[in-house]
Amino acid sequence: MSASASWIARDAAAVWHPFTQHATWTDDDPTVVDRAEGPWLWDVDGRRYLDGVSSLWTTTLGHGHPEINAAIAAQLAKLDHSTFLGTTHTPGIELSEALVALAPKGTGPELTKVFYAGDGSSAVEAALKIAYQYSTQTGHARPKFVRLNHAYHGDTLGAVAVGGHDLFHEAYKPLLLETIGVESPGDRALGADRFTMAVSHLGSVMHEYGDQVCAIIVEPMIQGAAGMLDYDAEFLRTARTLADTYGALLIFDEVATGFGRTGRMWAAEHAGVVPDLLTCGKGITGGYLPLSAVLAAEHVFEAFLSRPGDTSPRTFFHGHTYTANPLCCAAALANLRVMGEQDVVGQAARLGERLGKLLEPVAAKDGVVEVRRLGTMIGVEVAPAGDRTGFRVCRAARDRGVWLRPLGDTVVVMPPLTLGDNETELLVEALDAAIDEVLA
Repeated sequence: MSASASWIARDAAAVWHPFTQHATWTDDDPTVVDRAEGPWLWDVDGRRYLDGVSSLWTTTLGHGHPEINAAIAAQLAKLDHSTFLGTTHTPGIELSEALVALAPKGTGPELTKVFYAGDGSSAVEAALKIAYQYSTQTGHARPKFVRLNHAYHGDTLGAVAVGGHDLFHEAYKPLLLETIGVESPGDRALGADRFTMAVSHLGSVMHEYGDQVCAIIVEPMIQGAAGMLDYDAEFLRTARTLADTYGALLIFDEVATGFGRTGRMWAAEHAGVVPDLLTCGKGITGGYLPLSAVLAAEHVFEAFLSRPGDTSPRTFFHGHTYTANPLCCAAALANLRVMGEQDVVGQAARLGERLGKLLEPVAAKDGVVEVRRLGTMIGVEVAPAGDRTGFRVCRAARDRGVWLRPLGDTVVVMPPLTLGDNETELLVEALDAAIDEVLA
């Protein structure tokens, strides 16, 4: 028995994986990752794979970066954890300063405060609660949220409520908050007029329900889990105008799109728009440790200020045991420092353009429906050819030394932002050959 087979047998006896149908788990010959370095993964049998999806869209600089390793080790020798409830610490303060300095600029308020959470879902939960409590403390309670169809914002109940991906969310509808879905400007099923239809629908919803809406929440510029549905930046500018007109907050969920993924530090920069609340996560620590944050505008923060004895205390009663864990903050600070010193966002923009060029022949293949790309966020949609076509393409790519993961029949390509030229060519060549094999 191989090492992989032995570990998979033990896994099957004890583990429940996320987003996994365990009735077929062992039949799919899963990869048992043993170690990683740079853009590479090795399994327990010694086979090497290019990490084509940045370990679920997180590793910005690749695995095992020496400066992040050193920063975590130094912080571990000094302070492993201290609660952020009633105390503070230097890495948490320094990271807040760094995030505020990096916050997007443009039409909208200045983002001046940072509230920490643990992962993308928990950042979205915090943002939703902030938005609703803000409405109760600045006029009257507004119980509704407006969100895009096909949206994905995480798996906790608040995040699911503002999602619109039926495969993931349908089972939980009886438990959810009241939300209003509007047409997605990236939905190809709407045809060439999708942008106009989405803008019109958002406008009509806000006209009818605007005084009941506490926030509009969107994934800016591209809906990741929906299959990399990119859309026109003008939609974000329209959303900013409508939020201001009707007194609602605007939330950008940049958990997937932030920290260089789209060729800009923030996807919001493509539109020149600033939201009232911005959630971020995934790449914030370079893929090392779980950390997320909500960047908030000053006017939102000020609505939560009150003094002892005030008739209505305005404290935001929300937080977690490991909020702003010092090790996570140290990793994030090192990641952001390296990104700045090495112009990683510029590297990401150039990598995205190179990937786009290399994928042009793939997009022209029979059986490839569309290649969608914004920066390094890429979805290659293939026409169904039997069951689980996207999965089989990823399996065929793995046989060629590249690890990918599908969203249905859309194969996601999202490598580390510092991927070299040779590895970039290997990535596209393996995908190209895998598509040929499966669609043949």
